[in-house]
Amino acid sequence: MKRTKERSVSVERLIAAPAEKIFAVLTDPSRHREIDGSGTLAKLTTSNAPLTLGSTFSMRIKVGISYTVKNRVLEFEDNRLIAWAHWQGQRWRYELEPQDGGGTLVRETFEWGTAKLPRSVELIGAHRKNVTNMEKTLERLAALVENPSDDEAD
Repeated sequence: MKRTKERSVSVERLIAAPAEKIFAVLTDPSRHREIDGSGTLAKLTTSNAPLTLGSTFSMRIKVGISYTVKNRVLEFEDNRLIAWAHWQGQRWRYELEPQDGGGTLVRETFEWGTAKLPRSVELIGAHRKNVTNMEKTLERLAALVENPSDDEAD
C-alpha cells in the first residue's frame, strides 16, 4: 500500500495478461461487478460503454442501504489509464504499465483529496477499507483476465 499527502491510497499487482485485455474489462462497466472487491456493487443501471473520456455510468450500490451513484470518466489514456469520480468527488484510478518480461503492472488508486468533504471519508474509515477492497479487486481482475475463456483456449 502506498499513501500520499494528497489523500490517496494505492495498491498494485502484476497481472499476467496484456494491458489491452485488462483495459477492456475496466472500460466495460457491466463487468465491474465481476471484479468488485468491496462486494457493494449490486448492478449497472446505465452506461455508454465502452468508457472514454467524459463517459458516464451509474451503479446500484448496497452498503446497508441501496442507492445509485453516477460516475464520470475524468482521466483516460487508451490501454494505460482510466479514472472516474461521482458527484462527491472521490476518484478511482487504474494505471496499466506493460512490463518488459511480460504481463502488466496494474495500480489502483482511491483518491479522496478530490472529494467535496474529504474529512468525512476519513471519519468513516473508507480510505482504510478501500485498501483491502482494492487488493481483492486486483485479485479478481487477475483471475478473470489471466485465465483464458473456453473460446480463447481453442
